[in-house]
Amino acid sequence: MAPPIRHWPRAIVHVDMNAFFASVEQRDFPELRGKPVGVTNGEVGTTLITCSYEARAAGVKTGMRVYEARRLCPGLIQRPARPRVYAGVATRIMHALRDISPDVEVFSVDEAFLDVTRCQRLHGGPEHIAHLIRRRVHEVSGGLPCSIGVAGNKSTAKIASDMKKPDGLTVIPPWEARACLAGVPMEKVCGLGPNTAEFLSFHGARTCGDVARLPMTVLARRYGVRGKYLWLACQGLDTEPVITDIAPPQSVGHGKVLPPRTAAAHVVETYLRHMCEKVAARLRRYDMQAGQLYIGLRLQTPYEEIGQLFLLPYGLPDGGSMFELARKFLGQRWHGEVVTHVQVTAAQLRPVSGQLDLFSIGDSRTVNRYSAVDRINTRYGEFTVAPAILLDRSTMPNVIAPAWRPEGHRQHIPD
Repeated sequence: MAPPIRHWPRAIVHVDMNAFFASVEQRDFPELRGKPVGVTNGEVGTTLITCSYEARAAGVKTGMRVYEARRLCPGLIQRPARPRVYAGVATRIMHALRDISPDVEVFSVDEAFLDVTRCQRLHGGPEHIAHLIRRRVHEVSGGLPCSIGVAGNKSTAKIASDMKKPDGLTVIPPWEARACLAGVPMEKVCGLGPNTAEFLSFHGARTCGDVARLPMTVLARRYGVRGKYLWLACQGLDTEPVITDIAPPQSVGHGKVLPPRTAAAHVVETYLRHMCEKVAARLRRYDMQAGQLYIGLRLQTPYEEIGQLFLLPYGLPDGGSMFELARKFLGQRWHGEVVTHVQVTAAQLRPVSGQLDLFSIGDSRTVNRYSAVDRINTRYGEFTVAPAILLDRSTMPNVIAPAWRPEGHRQHIPD
């Protein structure tokens, strides 16, 4: 007779899609299966967004330059990213997870936490639920691999999911967490920055067990609430909840990397106009208005960022008006240096409070024109209708931002 399933007082599952973008490429193109694949932002991308496990076995890592990766793995196959495909797969996965538990936190495009505490009566014990999750993910994703960690809290579940990759399942019951984490290096703990790691190393703490033996006040005095969280997390005791609500945006921004050695004014202006139009279109899409606009440039030599904050009149977001501020900024702050990156960010956001408020800076014909342009671009593709200057915009494809979510104002795929 099988022993009874032990009910956990709290059960958290972390789902981590393995080498997600590369796995999608191998799924869709059978000739890539079993081969080292590196995904870059476009055909001419120079940095790996991710790479397959075959490439990782040769020492290739995410964030590595393509030429460096090819030195380690001469047979590396470079694939241009297809962000809309990845977002579509991720959306199906996240919706499938909500069929198992309503308490899902979308942590990124390829990660999610599920609080399954309340689901144990319906689905069984946490380990059984984890197997159910894996089957559902495989079904809706076309067989993509995922690693799953099961524990009594989020930090331990995330560490557990990293223990067996790819396609692994690790269960750490709450009553075994402290012993299981004792030898885990501190860099495996989510949220540990380099400064904190250096501070802990100074105190002789390089593993979770080392940190657990420190007085909590050592961390709390230096880092406050965050220090207390790390101390508890190293013992499998943190109580951070699974966050299902998506906070309203504090800002909306778009940035773009420029071609090497860009110092031509018309190129910088084209990229800034591109970003201004993207910001304005996104604000209109989600019925938001902005009271501030930040324009920034990252320079190559010396390596620094120059920027300026402008006040905006609340009203209909207009990329042309934003670009006039960008040109003013260029005239005042930029002196022809090589630019590596441009950034446009709208802040002080508020929702549209009514038609009069929205239309205060433009007549009905302006409103109707933007409405028609936005509908066309939504249906036929971004910038199907656009200012003529954008004919020379960057051909690099959009990428998925870390804040991506399967619905709402974070569903977009920005530059």
